[in-house]
Amino acid sequence: MSEAVLSTSNLKSADKHENTLVAYLQKTLHEFHPAYFGLIMATGIVSLDCRLFSLDEIAGFLFAGNIAIYFLLWVLYVCRAALFPSRFVADLFSHKRAFGFFTVVAATNVLGTQYLLFDKNLLFAAVLWWVGLSLWIVLTYSIFVFLIIQKEKPSLEDGINGGWLLAVVATQSICVLGCQIQPQLMWMGDLTPLLLLSFWLFGGMLYIWLISLIFYRYLFFKFEPSDLIPPYWINMGAMAITTLAGAELIRVFGSTHLIGSMLAFMKGLSIMYWATATWWIPMLAVLGVWRHGVKQFKFTYDPLYWGLVFPLGMYSVCTLKLGTVLEISSLARIAQVFLVLGLMAWCLTFLSMAQRPLYVILLLLRCQSHTVEVSTSEEKNYGCK
Repeated sequence: MSEAVLSTSNLKSADKHENTLVAYLQKTLHEFHPAYFGLIMATGIVSLDCRLFSLDEIAGFLFAGNIAIYFLLWVLYVCRAALFPSRFVADLFSHKRAFGFFTVVAATNVLGTQYLLFDKNLLFAAVLWWVGLSLWIVLTYSIFVFLIIQKEKPSLEDGINGGWLLAVVATQSICVLGCQIQPQLMWMGDLTPLLLLSFWLFGGMLYIWLISLIFYRYLFFKFEPSDLIPPYWINMGAMAITTLAGAELIRVFGSTHLIGSMLAFMKGLSIMYWATATWWIPMLAVLGVWRHGVKQFKFTYDPLYWGLVFPLGMYSVCTLKLGTVLEISSLARIAQVFLVLGLMAWCLTFLSMAQRPLYVILLLLRCQSHTVEVSTSEEKNYGCK
């Protein structure tokens, strides 16, 4: 009798843990942030940075991991759209979350650069560029239109944040990878440098539009520690990738008539972008100290923290590339410092993220152990009979 009661108790316990696991996974998928591809962006740029500084083993490891995570995130995106379509569409209409979808574009292009640098796979890098370009067109002319035609809109204070600048990052990533796969775009002739130059210039213009609103929100609205979300580091990261795009245009197309006639202008503009990115670093660092040190705002993992890692890695890469095209070798030392900072930030964010899979594994182990106990108890009861 007691064994039967114990078996029933174990069965209920196993069902409870199984239900907890299913509920946790459903909740995670339901609330899955559109900006999670920032993980690919951050891992990819740190990997590329390591490769540029001859840390080949670390770079290769991150590249391999990035491939697996990229396709896993696509599976999760598709599952979320299929299982929770209303929530997925709501994110596209959300002023706070919609721009997170632009991480898909940037992540695709960063992965394309990795394939080009590590595998010398120009064809697959070109395929990823076309995928990124297609996604950029769809997202740009859907998200902005959706937000414009909405009847009910939040105030500027509640609606805008640094994540909006992911639209700039996505735009400039098209230019960066486009420069790198230039041999695959030669069939367009003189239109190739014009197209990529247009992306670079438009990305810079888009930054001016958006950062004006963000800075206005900074200065003239109440600012709480909870308002300083990690994507505000994209204020710097957007300028860093814009600097990199300018450096790549100069490096690849500097001998063409179009770019050659604008070299002085483009170098000056690239320095201005780099200087702007540099200005943001101490500002954001001080605000971070105010948030976590002075105001004691608790640090908890958020996928948006990958939006902090990416700018650090991108600043290192853009500084190194700018130093190359301007022939200023001392910039390489600054790039080395930010390589270390980027690696440290990546490790800390990854360790924080790893707690969630560990929780899932723990629930699985509990379910497994209780299932085994139930099976053993049933076998004993059957043997007694």
